[in-house]
Formats: sequence, C-alpha cells, structure tokens
Amino acid sequence: MNIRKLSALVLVAVMLLSFAACTGANTADNTTEPVTQRELVKGTQVNIAMLKGPTGIGAAKLMSDLDSSKTDNKYQFTLSTDPTEITSGIISGSFDIAACPLNLASVLYNKTEGKVQILAVNTLGTLYILSNDASVKSIADLAGKTVVAAGQGATPEYVLNYLLEKNGIADKVTVEYKSEHSEVATLAASGSASIVLLPEPNVTSVLLQNNSFSVAVDLSKEFEKASGVSLAMGCVIARKDFVENNPDAIEIFMSEYKASIDYAASNLDDTAALCETYGIIPKAAVAKKAIPNCNITFVSGEEMKKVVTENLTVLAAANPASVGGKLPADDFWYGIK
Repeated sequence: MNIRKLSALVLVAVMLLSFAACTGANTADNTTEPVTQRELVKGTQVNIAMLKGPTGIGAAKLMSDLDSSKTDNKYQFTLSTDPTEITSGIISGSFDIAACPLNLASVLYNKTEGKVQILAVNTLGTLYILSNDASVKSIADLAGKTVVAAGQGATPEYVLNYLLEKNGIADKVTVEYKSEHSEVATLAASGSASIVLLPEPNVTSVLLQNNSFSVAVDLSKEFEKASGVSLAMGCVIARKDFVENNPDAIEIFMSEYKASIDYAASNLDDTAALCETYGIIPKAAVAKKAIPNCNITFVSGEEMKKVVTENLTVLAAANPASVGGKLPADDFWYGIK
C-alpha cells in the first residue's frame, strides 16, 4: 500500500470516528437536547415559611405538586402559627421566602435595613367582628362594649384601632387580647365571649359551633369606607440576597405559586381537602366554607405597589411602629424597575 492510499484510509477512519462521536447519543436512543435555563435551575432548594390559615391557603396546590414531583424548584415548606418564627427565620437566613402579614413585611424591611423584598400580595381582608348581641351592627355600636381579640402588635390590632379612632370611639371600647385566634374562637363557641374579632377560618369555625353568633361587621368594608383603599392582609416576601442570587428560581416560584392560587380560586373542594391534608386549616369542611371569605389573590408588580403603599400609609399614620417606623424605600418592590 502506497503512502497516498494509506493517508486516504486514515482520513476516512478519522471522519467515521468523528461522525460516530457526534451521533453516539442517537445510536443509544438517548438524544442530547439543548439544556434550557429553566432546566438548569430545576431542583433549586427554596425554603419557604407559610402561616397556617388564609395566608397559607394559596400554597396548598403547590405543596401537592411538590409531593407529586411536578414542581421545577425543590421546595421545603415550614408551617407556623406564629409570625415571630417567620421574623427570626428570615433574619437568620433559615427561610428564603415567607408568607406573612402585610405590615410584617415592612417591619422586616426596616429591621434588616432593606434586606427583604415583597414579591406579591396573596390575601386581602379576612377580619370580621362576630357577636351574639343583635344590637351590634356597625363599628359605632361597639361603644361601651368589650371586644375579645388576638393579634396584638399585628394587623388585627392596628386595623381595629384605626377603625375605632375613625369612628371616634377609641376611648369607649375595651379590647381584651388573647395570645391566639383559636383561643378567642373557643371563648366565642362556648359563649364565654359575646363580641370577638376574628379572621377566617376561625370565623367559620365559630359560626358552625354556636348558631347564636353572626357576622356583625366586615372590617374590610369598614376599612375601605374609612380609608378609601382595599384592606390587604397578607403577602409573600423574600430575602433580597436570595432573590439576587437565584433570579430564575424566584421567577419559577412566582409562576408556580400563582398557578397554585389560581387553582384554589376554581377548585374549592380539592383545595379544602388539601388544606386539611397539609395542616393549613384543620378540617376540610371548615376550609370549604371559609375559603370564599378569605379573599385569596395574587397581586404583583405595579398593582402590588399601589395596594401595599396605600395600606402601609394608612397603618403608618395610625401607628408608625406598625410598619417598622417608616415606609419602605423603592428597593422593597420586586419586579419594579
């Protein structure tokens, strides 16, 4: 074999080897596809804290999807009844994302010197005055009476105080605070309290147990009447460093969380069952009656900024400490340039 023929054979062999290398995945029926950005972040660990009750309802389907391996992020959920656990978890870095009372988002922003961002509003008004006294039909009717409530140092206290002041009866109403909404609900259900301030689903729980009680005042309507803005109760926040370091994972969460909230709006029976399964609301029957009154929503971007600013402005005017001393700066808002 002469040199020219040998060289030609070597060239053909090299070409065949190169072709085989390029198509080897196909011959093994394992075609290599381009890796998308979404696939690159799939499995990102995201630690989320949710409060039991209304602010946690929107995550019920997301929790179910996680258990069914249908989520792109890898979520770790922590359910709590105490907002202070969320405060410590966000500050320590144990939680990346948290659902919490709206005013707590502002308090945390100020407490951490701007290290928290708000992603979306997830719950509008859920507060109601229940009474077995037929004479109580408005805020003004509370004059000279005692209201049993929980949520001292949080939204329920600030909203009630604001409405009492607006109606000129702040010094004419006695408010007895208990540590938990469940304790207030138990007192009402047993008849040991006549007038109570409660959020859903505790409202539904009381009404199911004691038919002498009824909804006397919808605080959302009273708040809007007094302030001119809709009452917003809950939101979703995130640590700013987590947002900056994991922008794609945050976008995936926003998409998956919104889908979960949308599911709750159109699948009441399934969502109620999931709330019981994951301990968000103890009983599916209670959840089914309560969810329509919980005003679960997903508001982000400019609309979120408008709703939140209006609410925080009202609360700050009533009590600056309720928002952490001052309103958040522009870097508080996620997704707004």
